[in-house]
This record gives sequence, C-alpha cells and structure tokens, in this order.
Amino acid sequence: MATASTILPCAHEEKTIRDFPLPTRQAIVNCGYPEWYKKYRGITGKARVVPLTTEFLDYLKADGIILPPDTPVVSISDRDSGVFSVTNTEDSDGDDEDDDDDGENPAQNFPEVHGAIIAAIAELGGSVYPKLNWSAPKDAAFMLGNTLKCSSPSDVYLLLKSSNFITHDLEHAFDETVDTPDENGKLLKLSDVEYALVLRKWVDVITSVEFRCFVKQRKVVAITQRDLNHYDFLENGREEFLALIQEFFARHLEKTFPEADFVFDVYIPKTLLTESRVWLVDINPYSPKTDTLTFAWQEILNIDPSIPGFKPEFRIIKKNDPEAYGFSQPYSAHKLPREVVDAAAGGAESMLQFKNDWKHIVEGLGGTGINDSSDEDENDKDEEKKDDEVEKKDDGVEKKDDGKVTG
Repeated sequence: MATASTILPCAHEEKTIRDFPLPTRQAIVNCGYPEWYKKYRGITGKARVVPLTTEFLDYLKADGIILPPDTPVVSISDRDSGVFSVTNTEDSDGDDEDDDDDGENPAQNFPEVHGAIIAAIAELGGSVYPKLNWSAPKDAAFMLGNTLKCSSPSDVYLLLKSSNFITHDLEHAFDETVDTPDENGKLLKLSDVEYALVLRKWVDVITSVEFRCFVKQRKVVAITQRDLNHYDFLENGREEFLALIQEFFARHLEKTFPEADFVFDVYIPKTLLTESRVWLVDINPYSPKTDTLTFAWQEILNIDPSIPGFKPEFRIIKKNDPEAYGFSQPYSAHKLPREVVDAAAGGAESMLQFKNDWKHIVEGLGGTGINDSSDEDENDKDEEKKDDEVEKKDDGVEKKDDGKVTG
C-alpha cells in the first residue's frame, strides 16, 4: 500500500476513478511507438518501423484469416516473358491454376509492406516481436504456442489478425479521450493516425526485471514489477532498481517527453559480466486503459508528488501475496479450442477442411445411435406431459375424456 507520506492530506477530498482526467487524443498519439521511437531509439531495443498502407489495414480488419506465402510478391511484369502476355496464357496447361493461387494471395494488395516485413525479419536476426502503434497481440500468443516470437510474415499476420488488442488499436484508440482542436481548429480523428507495424528484435527477456513506472506532474510516483510472481532477489535489490529508474527518467524522459503524465516500462538486465543498464521498453498513456498491475488507479490519483521529501513507492510481489501463486491465466478469455487454432494456422484450406469435418461429425450423430438431443429437450417433453395431465383436473377432481366427473 502507498505510504502515508505519498497520499493526499486528509484536508483534501480523496479522488475516485470518476475524477480521472481523460487524456487528449494528441497524448495518445505521443505514446504510440512510432512517435516516441524517433526520439528514444538510442535507449530502446533494435526495431524496424514499417508504415502501413490502407490496403494492409483493410486486410487486418477483414473477417477470416488467409495467410499469404512467406515469399515476396512477384508482380505481373516480373512474370511476363515479354513474348507471351500473362493475360494470354489461358490455353496453356497449369496457368489457370497458378492464376487462381495468385488471386488468393492477400499480399498482392500490399506488396511493399509484405516485402518490408520479410526484410525486417532478416535484418533483425530472423525472429521478431510484433506490435502496432500501441498494442502487442499478447492475447493471441496462444496461436503460436503461447509466444509472440515470429520468424516469418505469416506468423506476424496470424497474431495480428487474431488479436482483439490490435482491433482496439485500429478502431477504439481514441475512446474515452478529450477532443483537442489544433491551432487551426481541426479535431484529431482516428483516420489521421499514421499506423505502423513495429517489429522488434526478439530477445529472451528476463521478465523478473521488467518494471512499470507511473509519471505524474513529471515525477515518477509509483513503480511496480510487471511479472506478477515472487522473486526473492527483488526485495534486496529494490533500492538499487529504484535509483537506476529515477536516474534514467531524469536523464532521458523528464524534460523531453511531451506529456507531463504518462506510464513507461523499463527492462534492467544484469549479469555477472555486465553492469546494470536501463532499457526503455514502451510508453503508455496515463489512462484507465493502462494496466496498473499491483496498484489501483485510485491510489495513483491520490498520490501527491509535491509533498516535501516525496519518494515513489516501489511495489513487488511478496511470498505470501495471492498473486505469487499465479492462479489466473492472462488473456484466457480470448483463447480458442486447440483444433481451431491448428486449423487457422494451416490457412484457408485447413479451415475449410475443419469446417467440413465438423459438419460430417454433427450430421453423423444420427447414424451412430447417439442421441444428440439435450437433457433440456427431454425435460421439456416431460413438462408438456404434466401440463396435459393438469389440464384434465378441476379443483382436485379428475375428468374423463368424455367430460364426465369421476370419484
């Protein structure tokens, strides 16, 4: 819990989540990776930023998952021999089938983006970690065996198209924000956002030394570990990590980031052979949408960094904390049955085969002697029978079918 020295004095009315100041749309844009990476690329990991075309965004928004081949798109001019036009080969054997295959390749609509992704993966060592302006497709990691490690364009596309987080970036990034007209009176709209695909070099991260830091009035007010498991060494190293983070913030972010309130993530690896170094991982909006992990937003709202001698609270998971046992599985609400995942990974033909197989299974239930009617159906029939019997009774006296009363 926050210490007494960090909470607003009792004389002030305690703030609630309803008092949360909505971020401006420009603040959301400033926290996008393509925006801040230009300024801080020297203190973050290697990455490539690929500008996205309208055609690629349409592909991400489209229903269904059709994965292009992992090879560059061959244009018609490249395939034309110069003697026979591609459009005049209808009578040649096999050409019709090839043309059909070409028509099913979505990358033909965004060849530049597809080629840039292929090149970026190669330049970054063969494996990358993808994200859009704000979000990574963490909720879709199960599609690749619970990892975001991508070694081909199809891996990237599968994660992006399977993720609700990516959909949020594309359609709801400006939800719960304040309209702020610029100097010309123009309001920033979602259509004004320059979307980009960020491909970061894959690194096996030591998650125990990743931290989330909350900045308020250009001061770090709270720090929490991101990996919600207990690690003994964090308790002894708390002061060292705090000093490293504060020094990093003062040197690189305090006076250079355009927003006074924001959230940033850092990674502080240390080995026996190297000194500790702070790496900037991400910058997030100061918004209720940003996960506060071990804190609650109401706590952060009530922290007053102007108090003399203020010191940010550094929260870690203790051995007896419920979080230390890891009962919950993040993003479990977004997961699908394994059979669906395997079918999706196999492409359109695999999904069609899965659909047909499932249809045959359902249709075959009648021929196997298996009763596919539910217990509820049987119960409904019993209830209807009872209702018929009740209708034949009048004040406890049973009537025969001919209307005569007996008894």
